[in-house]
Amino acid sequence: MRKLMIGCTALAMTAASWSAAHAQGTKDMSRDMVKDAPKAAPGGYDVRYFSSLGDLLGDLPVDAFIRETRSGGKLISAVLDVCYSVSTTSDRKDRFAIELKPDGDRLTGSGQSSETKTPVSVSLTRRPSGKLVSFDGKITLGGAVNSISSPDNSDSDEKEFQQLQMADDDLTEAPKDFTQVSPQSLAVRVKRENFVDLVKSLRDKNVQVAFDSLATDCNALRTGQQVLRLVVDPARAAGLVASLRSAPGVTAAGWTSGGYDMERAIRFPAAGWSEGGKLDRDRLATALAAATAKVMSATPAAARWNDTTGELTFTLKRPSQLAPGLDLVETLEITALVGPERPGATDRLVLWLGVPASRTADESAGPHLDISDDSGGDEENMASDDDGMIRALAAELKGQRWDSDKNAWK
Repeated sequence: MRKLMIGCTALAMTAASWSAAHAQGTKDMSRDMVKDAPKAAPGGYDVRYFSSLGDLLGDLPVDAFIRETRSGGKLISAVLDVCYSVSTTSDRKDRFAIELKPDGDRLTGSGQSSETKTPVSVSLTRRPSGKLVSFDGKITLGGAVNSISSPDNSDSDEKEFQQLQMADDDLTEAPKDFTQVSPQSLAVRVKRENFVDLVKSLRDKNVQVAFDSLATDCNALRTGQQVLRLVVDPARAAGLVASLRSAPGVTAAGWTSGGYDMERAIRFPAAGWSEGGKLDRDRLATALAAATAKVMSATPAAARWNDTTGELTFTLKRPSQLAPGLDLVETLEITALVGPERPGATDRLVLWLGVPASRTADESAGPHLDISDDSGGDEENMASDDDGMIRALAAELKGQRWDSDKNAWK
C-alpha cells in the first residue's frame, strides 16, 4: 500500500530501465553492420531505419527494426533485428539479427537466434510507394511460419533512430545529493557474460535484488550489458558500490531512483540522533512513533528495522471511527527510510516517509468479526492525518521539508 519514488514519482523499477549504454551499443552495432558493406561509392552510404513494423511474430511481443544501407538511392544491404518474448506469458527475451540480401524487390536471409539458437529464415517483398515502404512475406522461427504484412512504413535517419531508442537507466555514479536518487537504491551495469556470477556474489551481501532486473531485456541483448538494481541499507551502500565497481565485467555502479516521494522528505541535523557516526535507531524510532501517535490520536504498538533495506516500519493503533458501536481497531503501518543528505555526509540526515497503510480489525477477546483485508479507515480523515503527521515530524526533528516548485529545501 506504500506509494514510493524518490526524484521522479513513477518507479519503475519500469522497466527496464535503459541508458546511454543502449545508445552506445546501438552505435557500435551500426558501425559493425556498416563496416561489412561494400566500399562507399561517391556520395557515400545512406543508412535508414524502419522501426514501426507491427506484429512480426504472431502474438509474441516484439521490438524490431529494419536497417537499410543505400547508395545513390539503391538498396545495398539490409538487416532485420527482432527482439521478442520467448512466449506470450514469459518475460524472457531472445533476439535475431538477420542480414537480408536484396534481389530486385525481394529480401531474403537466414540465421539463428542468439539465445536459444532457434533457426530463422526471412523472405520479404519490399514495395516502395513515394516516401513510404511496405514489407510483406514471412518469417519462419523454428517450426512456426509467421505471415508479415507491414504497410506504409516511413524511415528515419541514424540520429532520429538513436533518439527513439535511447532511454535513461537512471544510474548516477557520483550523485551530489539524494534528491534525485535514493541512498538505498543501487544500480550496476555489467557485461552479460559476467551477470550471473555477479548476482551469485550478492548472496552473502544482505541486499535485496529487484526481480524485474534479473530478466534479460532487449537493451541487454543488443548492447551486451545488463543493469541490475539493488536495495540496501544506506549505511552500507557506499561500501557496496565500491566493491561492485571492482567486480569482473562491471562497467558502471552507483545510485538510482527508488522509493519515496521527495514531498514526503524531511531534512534534519544529525546531531542528537547519531552516536559515533552511527544512527541511534532505537531513539529515532521511539521519537517518530511518539510524535506520529500524538497527531494521529493513536498509541504506538511496534517498531522494527529492516537490516537489509535500512527501513523502519512502525505501527500505531487507534479506535476505528467507521462504526463506533463495534469497537473496532484501526492499525496504521508507516514505513520510513533514514539516510545521509548526500554521499559521505554526516552533518545532516533525511527522513523519507511512506504513505500510511491502514487496516481495520475486530480485536475483541473471544468471538470476533473477520473483516476483509481491503478494509481501512476514513480516507478523508486519513489524508488530513497524513499531512499533520509530516508537519509534526518536521517539528519534532527541527527539520526542513522539500519545496518541489523550487527544487530546494524550505
